[in-house]
Amino acid sequence: MLRINDISYSVEGRPLLEHTSAVIPTGHKVGLVGRNGTGKTTLFRIIRGELTLDTGSIELPRGWKIGGVSQEVPGNEVSLIDTVLAADVERAALMAEAEHATDAHRIADIQTRLADIDAWSAEARAAAILKGLGFTDDEQKMPCSAFSGGWRMRVALAAVLFSEPDLLLLDEPTNYLDLEGALWLENYLTRYPHTVLIVSHDRELLNRSVGGILHLENRQLTYYTGAYDSFARQRAAKIALLSSAAKKQDARRAHLQAFVDRFKAKASKAKQAQSRVKMLEKMETIRVPEDAARTVFTFPSPEELSPPIIATEDAATGYGETIVLRHMNLRIDQDDRIALLGRNGEGKSTLSKMLSGKLDVMSGRMSASSKLRIGFFAQHQVEELRVEETPLQHLVRVRPEELHAKLRARLAGFGLMAAQAETEVGRLSGGQKARLSLLLATIDAPHLLILDEPTNHLDIESREALVEALTAYTGAVILVSHDMHLLSMVADRLWLVNGGRVAPYDDDLETYRRMLLSTDKAAGKDQTKSAAPKAAAPKPSRDEILALRAEVRKCEERVKKINEMRDKLATKLADPALYEDARIGELETWNRKYAEVMDGLSRAEALWMGALEKLEEAESR
Repeated sequence: MLRINDISYSVEGRPLLEHTSAVIPTGHKVGLVGRNGTGKTTLFRIIRGELTLDTGSIELPRGWKIGGVSQEVPGNEVSLIDTVLAADVERAALMAEAEHATDAHRIADIQTRLADIDAWSAEARAAAILKGLGFTDDEQKMPCSAFSGGWRMRVALAAVLFSEPDLLLLDEPTNYLDLEGALWLENYLTRYPHTVLIVSHDRELLNRSVGGILHLENRQLTYYTGAYDSFARQRAAKIALLSSAAKKQDARRAHLQAFVDRFKAKASKAKQAQSRVKMLEKMETIRVPEDAARTVFTFPSPEELSPPIIATEDAATGYGETIVLRHMNLRIDQDDRIALLGRNGEGKSTLSKMLSGKLDVMSGRMSASSKLRIGFFAQHQVEELRVEETPLQHLVRVRPEELHAKLRARLAGFGLMAAQAETEVGRLSGGQKARLSLLLATIDAPHLLILDEPTNHLDIESREALVEALTAYTGAVILVSHDMHLLSMVADRLWLVNGGRVAPYDDDLETYRRMLLSTDKAAGKDQTKSAAPKAAAPKPSRDEILALRAEVRKCEERVKKINEMRDKLATKLADPALYEDARIGELETWNRKYAEVMDGLSRAEALWMGALEKLEEAESR
């Protein structure tokens, strides 16, 4: 297990961690959460031994390997598949030695060890990970230099997943993934065989992939059993209890102080007054966690235009002479909230560029309102901010006629207060830069706002504020995001970009998620129904449908019961007393039971998924 013992750490005299402790049991998947700037990434660096603690220690089992994505893969000429394979240092060394070894005994030892670490299936495992993160078979053979920094970050993530360290540290791993890659990672982490500590602001990832939450707040670590929603409920209840206790204590303190003030000068009551003074001195103040200033976004409202604001008729677009999307018959009204779905490379960005006017229509027709204003936000715009300028200077360039007081008010409406307004962009956090880019994208009150991965680098509170702002916004919104929570809360229409076409997706996001995580055959189903129809399978009888539904309920109940067993075991393993030396044998027993339950849960979920697919297939005939 990972033990964090009474650690303290300060940066330039400012304490980030102060005499705090926590225990992460072996094999557990834990989310590390907290507002931006609280020290989550610093804690990772401490665990890796890159920083020296002021007090305390970090304890890990002897021989444990720690893995994490610290930087992108260099842009060299090594292929992606070979880069990932090289991450398993032991396998690479043994394979190299096997080519030159001449001693029979050593050759036998090498072959035995290669068999023990399943070296012969390594290439297939590496290819599966790269494919899950969005790389085609052909791309896996290409050199790293052929890919941009964001894509090389995916290769770095693939490499650390392939190496399977005993402690996997992931810091915002979905920031460089699309929705499909994020869903694949979410599913992969649930089956990861070792301990995982992950910093993420993605609620769905934290709800589906972890069984515990380590919360960093006010320089203290607190461990909560359960996924993120469970943590949120537990913390809310804890704050409510503390608030109630603090109010009672304040009333008690006021009562004692009133007695002291009234009788401290009266000789007959002097001793009683003095005893109450001592009671006041010994009373330990109940402190309620301070709520940080509420995160907000304020989008200006555009005037209303006659519908539709954009319409296309048999439109096609692409690059040069290459058509990427064709036969598009689309309509966008000002009250639309549209999420674009589709695997990487299918053309979501191409569609966004065409709608925003950055790409021409190659054939067909696209009409737009003459007064239409479009706001566009993409991650590359965050990276293109002028690092030597302040946020205020950025606004002065686009609004030179406005008073500085009004520009500062605009910045405050996006959570950039006075201190950040005068700070060089290069010194701002990723979340603060994203806020500035969102402000610049919406400053003209656009009728259509196109957002490409807007939540990267935003903490959970900021993401919730963005949901509220988009819900209240009176313009149309087109979203491309890996954040399932954002999509489910904002989008009321889904468009699937697939096979060179764009068409409405009639099912919901959960169905899309299941499709992506099912077999390649199911995942590749043509949702646009453009493929030639196949011979219809015989329609199942009513009894067959009922039997399939009963099997789904049975599987669902089995998963529910195993989850309850997992939660009970997790609670047991979170007990610090269990980690005392005298109880080490008992700890091993509980860890073994937990591993067995997790294995059973994985099998039960697979059976449930299979039953759901059979039922959906039968009902669709």
